[in-house]
Amino acid sequence: MFMNREEQMTFASTGFERFSRPTKRAAFLAQMDSIVPWKRLCALIEPRYPSGELGRPPIPLERMLRIYFLQQWFNLSDPAVEEALYDMVSMRAFAGIDLGEAPVPDETTVCKFRHLLERHNLGPAILSEVNQHLVSRKIKVNTGTIVDATIIHAPSSTKNASGERAPEMHQTKKGNQWYFGAKAHIGVDSEETVAHSVTTSAASVADKHMLPDLLHGEERKVWGDSAYQGQSEAIRAVAPKAQDMTCRQTKYKNYVDDEAKRKNTTKARVRARVEHPFRILKRVFGFTKVRYRGIWKNHQWLCAAFALVNLYQHRNQLTLQRA
Repeated sequence: MFMNREEQMTFASTGFERFSRPTKRAAFLAQMDSIVPWKRLCALIEPRYPSGELGRPPIPLERMLRIYFLQQWFNLSDPAVEEALYDMVSMRAFAGIDLGEAPVPDETTVCKFRHLLERHNLGPAILSEVNQHLVSRKIKVNTGTIVDATIIHAPSSTKNASGERAPEMHQTKKGNQWYFGAKAHIGVDSEETVAHSVTTSAASVADKHMLPDLLHGEERKVWGDSAYQGQSEAIRAVAPKAQDMTCRQTKYKNYVDDEAKRKNTTKARVRARVEHPFRILKRVFGFTKVRYRGIWKNHQWLCAAFALVNLYQHRNQLTLQRA
C-alpha cells in the first residue's frame, strides 16, 4: 500500500528540520559576511543608487550588493543567481531575503544593479575601498610590487545574434596553443599579496604595455616574469626609486647564461606569490571565462572580484581581529 505525497509530508518539508548540519557553503558565507565592510561599500554606492522618490521603493542597497557578491563567489549569471536564491536557504539567509515577506529580485533587477556599477565606474572604487579597509586592519600595501597577467577565455563561437565573436576580444598564442579572450593584468603587494591595481585588455595585448598602470609609484622593487624585461625606464617613470627585479633571458643561440638563470630562480621565489590571487579567482571563485561582451564590463567585474579575492586571502586574520 502506497501513501500519497500529502500523507508523506513531515515538519521538515515546512521548514522544521530535525536533522541538519552546517554546510561548507553556509560556513563560507557566514565568514565572508563577518569580514566584508558592508557599511563602507554601501556608503560608496548609495549616492548613485535610486532613492525611489519617483516610483516604487527600491530594493535595499545592501541586499543587491550581497547578491552581486554571491555572483562573484559562485560564478553565477543573472538568471542563475535568481534560481539559486529560490533554491538555497543559505544564500537567502546571506542576502537577507525572507520569502514570506518579499520575492527574490528577478534577473532584470540584478542586471540593472550591475549596469549601475558599470555606468559609474564603481568596480575600481570597490577595490580601492576594500584595500583601505584592509589598511585599517594592519594589512597594507608596501613598497614591493609583483606584476603579472592571466588570460580569461571568451566564447569563440559565432552562433549568436550578431553572428560574430566578441568584438573587443582577440586571440593570442602562448607556447603552441592559441587563446581567445581578455587578459587581466594585476599589481600585487610582494608581502601581503594584496592586489592593488587591476587593468583589463584583449588577450593579444603584450603584458609589458600595461606595466605603468600596475604600479602605485612608491615601489622600491618591482618583480615580474620575462615578459616585462627591458622595461626599466617605464618602471622608473612611474616609480623613480624602484629597482627592476624582472626576470631576464637565459637562453641564447650558442649558450645559456647560468648567472642570469640563478638570479631568475631567486626572483621566482618572490614572484610566485602573484599566482595566489589568480588561483583564488579561477579555482575558488570559478571565474575562467568572461561573462560579458566588451572589455569595460569585464574590467568592472574583475575589479570587484579582486577586491573579494583580497578579503578571501586574509579572511582568517580578519576573523581573528573581529573576535
